[in-house]
Amino acid sequence: MSDRLEAIQQFNTSLRLGKKYYNACVAKGENPFPLVLNELIDETVSGNTVKIGLVDIPMDRIVGTWTGGRKSAFAGNFMPLLDENTEFGSKWINLCEAHLSETGITDPITCLEYLGKFYVQEGNKRVSVLKSYQSPSIPGIVTRIIPPLSDDPEVQIYYEFMDFFKVSKTYLVTFTQKGGYAKLQAALGFKPDQIWTDDERRGFVSDFRKFSIVFDQLNAEKLPMTAGDALLVYLEVHSFQEIKKLTEDELKASLSSLWPDIRISAEGAPISVATEPEEKEKGLLSRILGGPKLHAAFIYDFDPEKSAWAAAHWQGQKYLEEKLSQTVQISSFFCGNEEPDTAMEKAVQQGANVIFATSPMLMDECRRLAAKHKNIAVFNCSLSMPYAGVRSYYCRIYEGKFITGAIAGAMARDDRIGYVANYPIMGVTASINAFALGVRMTNPRAKIILKWSCLPGNPILELKEAGVSVISNRDEDSGNQYLAWDLGTYMVTPEHQLQPLASPRWNWGSYYEKTIRSLLSGGIEALRDSKHAINDWWGINSSVVNIDIDESLPSGVKQLARILKNGILEEDIDPFLCPIQDQKGNAISDGTREFSPEELMKINWLNDNIDGTIPAFDELLPRSQKLVRLLGIYRDTIPPKTEEDTAL
Repeated sequence: MSDRLEAIQQFNTSLRLGKKYYNACVAKGENPFPLVLNELIDETVSGNTVKIGLVDIPMDRIVGTWTGGRKSAFAGNFMPLLDENTEFGSKWINLCEAHLSETGITDPITCLEYLGKFYVQEGNKRVSVLKSYQSPSIPGIVTRIIPPLSDDPEVQIYYEFMDFFKVSKTYLVTFTQKGGYAKLQAALGFKPDQIWTDDERRGFVSDFRKFSIVFDQLNAEKLPMTAGDALLVYLEVHSFQEIKKLTEDELKASLSSLWPDIRISAEGAPISVATEPEEKEKGLLSRILGGPKLHAAFIYDFDPEKSAWAAAHWQGQKYLEEKLSQTVQISSFFCGNEEPDTAMEKAVQQGANVIFATSPMLMDECRRLAAKHKNIAVFNCSLSMPYAGVRSYYCRIYEGKFITGAIAGAMARDDRIGYVANYPIMGVTASINAFALGVRMTNPRAKIILKWSCLPGNPILELKEAGVSVISNRDEDSGNQYLAWDLGTYMVTPEHQLQPLASPRWNWGSYYEKTIRSLLSGGIEALRDSKHAINDWWGINSSVVNIDIDESLPSGVKQLARILKNGILEEDIDPFLCPIQDQKGNAISDGTREFSPEELMKINWLNDNIDGTIPAFDELLPRSQKLVRLLGIYRDTIPPKTEEDTAL
């Protein structure tokens, strides 16, 4: 077939597509033509322009024309609407014939760009011809119209894009949420102001287009997100280099394994919080066969003899072994001498079908494992994690802190009580405020002097030197004889010694036992949900939190502690169901409303009887920043971290 005949055939095919698009729009009462920019913006906006120069324009971002003079020649998809025997049709066919020749279409179009979309000034038929051949891009000389900065999220995201464009010089990737461009720059291994080389840009464009094709193939449900949004979810688990190495089918399988997390990200689905164990009755098959065969593997990133946190989970594992070792195989894997991914894969190779990763710092490895092994139940000890493949678990330790606060208020010699918090992360601020509310119950005049162990200094020494009579320190109870940590709430004696009063206890063994029994009753799939992120956040009524009360306490104080514990146990007492005012005088609650679990996890205020602040991210000690970046109450506002060893 000659180029001329093919061009005529291509025109007629495109004409049918144009008329089909036109008729569909008319039937739905929608505009059937390309958008017209000077009908969308006024002169005050159009006057603020900057010349961008020659750019490779993504074809799907060309949505209209500058003026309405030629819009009736094209449908909104830029396919022709005028017949072959018109002057327009003849020029379109001639241009198509040139495209099919050895020379091709070489002249760039000229257009205006506004909010990341392009409006053609000259070259509409070139766009039409290349769109008919599904060309991914077209060269164009671009002038940008800059909208005034406003509170409009679209405008704010666009201003972030303009900063991104300065370093990347690409229009290819878009985001629906603020912060996306900075996160992408960091995930690709670039510093915030690092300019991409031509090779880096070409490599990104090629691999991102492959990713976009796969995303579009999988997105049959039309999730309200862009391929760029999905890429950020993917890069939380995989590196960008993996996209280059994978075939399209392999990438499709890899992205498909993370689709539940992508769906949650797109829909903004709330995390489903389970505040107590799920009671599951054994099915008939389980009763006959005795339930599934379980092998639970515990993954530790620290030595229990050196870490109070790891030691507490180690004690929980030992408790589980005492209760269920005849029914469940239990093993341990330590990451001290090998990568966490390697330790987890080793556990799976040895037959583990339940993984308990005892640290939030292992979440990335958990997500990779869950994506790879659909038949394994993966648990990670963390809070407020929006991932469908990994079930998070944590304790409502704030209930215990409320009780120890009441004890502290009753025992303080004056109106000053010290509190040492570890990190400004999910759940910790609830504990601080619950403690303060407990203090207020027994000593309304008392002030809480808040210190942080994640900041420079020695908070315990500082409180002692200030003459504070009662101090609440960290409460991770390990039960490990090799660790001698000053934990819990203490009275400071005149000799500056610490006399124990009370301490919340983390009973991880109770969580592990109840979870394994639920798995034995309902099977692995009973605790996996492909559409929702589930966090277990159990408290005193599930026996995962208890209170150790020193026998030296006055009998009346011990009786008060028992009353409060029983009230929480029976759900007659809620530490936060009371009038609450923050440090700034804002009324947080009038005492009649209950806080949701999500509200409690993400508390970002301090009660009015607290003297102290929540530290900013850049104030933290470097060793604390990684955890706060993962679980911080303000994690969504922390600037992304650049992985220095990652490159395109």
